[in-house]
Amino acid sequence: MTQNLLAVRRAISDSWRRSENAGVDADVRAAPLVFDRDVIADARVAHPLDPHLPLLEGLLRHVADETEHLMVITDDGGHVLWTQGPPGARRAADRIGLGEGFRWSEDVVGTNGIGLALATGRPEFVYAAEHVAHVLHRWSCAAAPITDPDSAAVIGCIDVSATVEALHPATVALVSAAARLAESRLENEMQQRDELLRERLLPHLRGLREPGVLVTATGRIIGAGPGEPALAGWRGRRVLAPEGGGTVTLPDGRAAVAEPLGEAFLLRPPAVRPRRGRGAPGARSPGCRSAPSAAGEGPLLTLSFLGDGRPHARLDGGPLTLSLRHAEILALLALHPRGLTGDRLALYLYGDDGSPATVRPEIHRLRQQFGDIVRARPYRLECAVEADFLTVRRLLDDGDVAGAVRLYTGELLPGSDAPALCEERDELAVRVRRQALDRGGADALWTYAQTEPGRFDLEALERLSAVLPPGDSRLAAVASRSDRLLNDDD
Repeated sequence: MTQNLLAVRRAISDSWRRSENAGVDADVRAAPLVFDRDVIADARVAHPLDPHLPLLEGLLRHVADETEHLMVITDDGGHVLWTQGPPGARRAADRIGLGEGFRWSEDVVGTNGIGLALATGRPEFVYAAEHVAHVLHRWSCAAAPITDPDSAAVIGCIDVSATVEALHPATVALVSAAARLAESRLENEMQQRDELLRERLLPHLRGLREPGVLVTATGRIIGAGPGEPALAGWRGRRVLAPEGGGTVTLPDGRAAVAEPLGEAFLLRPPAVRPRRGRGAPGARSPGCRSAPSAAGEGPLLTLSFLGDGRPHARLDGGPLTLSLRHAEILALLALHPRGLTGDRLALYLYGDDGSPATVRPEIHRLRQQFGDIVRARPYRLECAVEADFLTVRRLLDDGDVAGAVRLYTGELLPGSDAPALCEERDELAVRVRRQALDRGGADALWTYAQTEPGRFDLEALERLSAVLPPGDSRLAAVASRSDRLLNDDD
C-alpha cells in the first residue's frame, strides 16, 4: 500500500493501516459475495432493522431515486442486506459488488464508507482515492453506524454511495439522521419491553423486605425493589450482562447475585439474605403467607425447568429443592393457570392409569413445602409465576427468536415421562428449532447449536455453515461437529 499517510485524515490513515494488516490487495476488483438469496432473506427477517426498513427507505428514497445514488443497509459485519436506487446506479454498483449478499468490511475490501463506519462507530465519509481498492477511486460514500440501545452494540450501517461527481460530503449528515431515527425507533421498542417487564415484576419486588435491582439480560437496570435510596437512582445504568447464579458488580462496586426471572434478572447484594420460601429449613410454618403490601403484590414463584440440570424453584428469592414429580406438578399448574381438576391432573401426570387418589398425597407434600400458594378445587398456583419455559413460549409468540433461543438452555424437564409434559416438551423443542432455522440468523443459530438438541442437529449445523461469513472463527467448530455426525451416521 503506497498511500501517503501524512496527506490524509487520521481516520483514513488508520483505516489504511488496518487494511494493510488484514492483507487487502489494492487491485481487488469487487467485494466478495458471501450470502446467497435464501440466506439473505433469512438474515433480513432476523435483523432488528427489518420492521423499520419502510421508514428508512421512505427517508432516503428521494435521494436514491432522483439522483445516481445508491442506498445500502448492512448488518454489523458489513454484509449488504438491502439496497435502493435507480437502475443506472445499481448497474454500476453491481460491477463492484455493492449489492445484496456482498461483504464490505475493511478486512476484505479495505477502506470504504461502510467498513470505516463499522470500525470507528462514527459517521464517516470516504472520497475517491481515500479508498484502498483502485476500482473504488471513482466512488464516494457516506455511512453511519446504527447502535442497538439495548445491547449498546453496533448492529448495522446505513450508507449512501455514488460516483465522485454525484455525492456531496454533506450526505453524511443525511445518513447520520437516518441512523439516529432508526435508533430512536429501536429505543421505543426497548422501552415498551421494559415497561412490560416492570409491570409484571416490580409489584412483587416492592413486596420484598430487602433491596434488589431488576436488570435485563443485556445488563440494563430498569427498576429496583425497596431498600437503599441509591438503588432507585441506578435506573438506566449498565452492569455486566448477568448469568443465573453468577455475581455482578453493582454501580457502587458491591457484588450482587443474579437470580433469573424469565427474561430478566434480580440482583441482590449478597449481604442481604433473601426471605426463605415456605417450608424451607428455618422458614415460617406452611400456610403463613404475608399479606401483600399493595394490590398485585405477593409471592413470586420462579421456575427453572429447561435443560439437563436439576429443576429448581425460588419463592420470593428463597431457593427450594424439588423432586422430579413436584417439578412436574408445578410445571403443569404453571401451564394451566386457571387450575386443573384431580382427574385432569392425574391424566396429565400418569396417563390413563392415573387417578386423583394418586395425586392427593403429592399435592399434600407439595403444600408442606410451598404453603398455601398451592390451592385446591381446582388445583392451582395462587401466586405470580415466572417460568423459563413459559417465557420461551411468549418470546416465540412475539417473534423474538434471538431472545427465545438465548433462554432455551435445553428441553423441558428431560427426565419426565408425564404424558402432557412430553407433549409440551416436544412442541416447544420443535418451535424453537424451526424458528431458529427459519428466522434466527447466525447468532441465534449458533446459540441453538450449543444446546443439547442443537449439538446433534445436522440441519442446523449445515445452515450455520451457509450463514456464517468466511473467516468466522465458529466455522471450524461447525465443520468439525458436522464431520463427526456424518461419520457416526456411516
